Amino acid sequence: MSFRREKNVPKGGPDGGDGGKGGDVFIEASADLATLIDFQYRSHFKSERGEHGRGSNRCGENGEDLIIKVPVGTVIKKVQGPQVEEIIADLKKAGEKVVVARGGRGGRGNAAFKSPTNRAPRTAEKGEKGEEVILKLELKLIADVGLIGYPNAGKSTLISKLSNARPKIASYPFTTLEPNLGILKQDMESLILADLPGLIEGAHRGKGLGDKFLRHAERTRIILHVVDMVGYEGRDPLSNFHSINREMELYNPQLKNKLQIVLANKIDLEDARKNLDVFMEAVAKEGYRVIPVSGLTGEGLEDLKKEIFEIFRKIEGKQNG
Repeated sequence: MSFRREKNVPKGGPDGGDGGKGGDVFIEASADLATLIDFQYRSHFKSERGEHGRGSNRCGENGEDLIIKVPVGTVIKKVQGPQVEEIIADLKKAGEKVVVARGGRGGRGNAAFKSPTNRAPRTAEKGEKGEEVILKLELKLIADVGLIGYPNAGKSTLISKLSNARPKIASYPFTTLEPNLGILKQDMESLILADLPGLIEGAHRGKGLGDKFLRHAERTRIILHVVDMVGYEGRDPLSNFHSINREMELYNPQLKNKLQIVLANKIDLEDARKNLDVFMEAVAKEGYRVIPVSGLTGEGLEDLKKEIFEIFRKIEGKQNG
């Protein structure tokens, strides 16, 4: 609230300016980021407040917007209460941006209240508070091809042979604790390949590393289901195959509709050869394409690469058509 105090201007008049608007908060997908780890160290964000209005009809400046960068593939959820979350946005492309909290509107100065009947208003309006929200960020990798299977099925070895990825490889379960990405190349073409953490029964409920793995499988366009032909923990390879598919379907029924190629792995081992024919016959009857491979010797991997790129050419052809 302000009044003019000018010489030779009788009674002056109201000249209080309006307040500036508070800045908005945006979240933007960036190709330069790969993880959400920065949010472990900083979890509170605030845009700039608008400036106060001043005399001589000077309005306050608007607050500067705040842009928070996240990796491509981040799902933004608004937490509305215990067990209640609303998806605000799913940022699948670099540069995609969404406003998650709007700044408050600036208040009006007393100059705005001047009228023929109220020429000296002694009233000013307070600005509104900006929005305050609690958000949950979830990263889902965007890969063309995802490798799934029981622990120790040989996924890490396969991705190291198929791409430039160098994952941790060892003879004990759960050596892959986070998804590994690699580039699968053929001539001038390339695809993103993801080695996803091993599954066990109960994964759809978060058992083992299931909750970390399954959300990434939703993004892949082709699933390579790696099955250890020797059998995980002495179990029949066919039982393991059905168990993994059941876990995916329980987590998200849509995963059942994804194109899946079955890799019968470790065929360089004698015990694996014994199970191979029976497994291939049973899985082929269910409509799956089975390719025998060996991550150790490289057997079958060239046929696999050709198959993958042929499938993607068909997919791209249908989309362009």
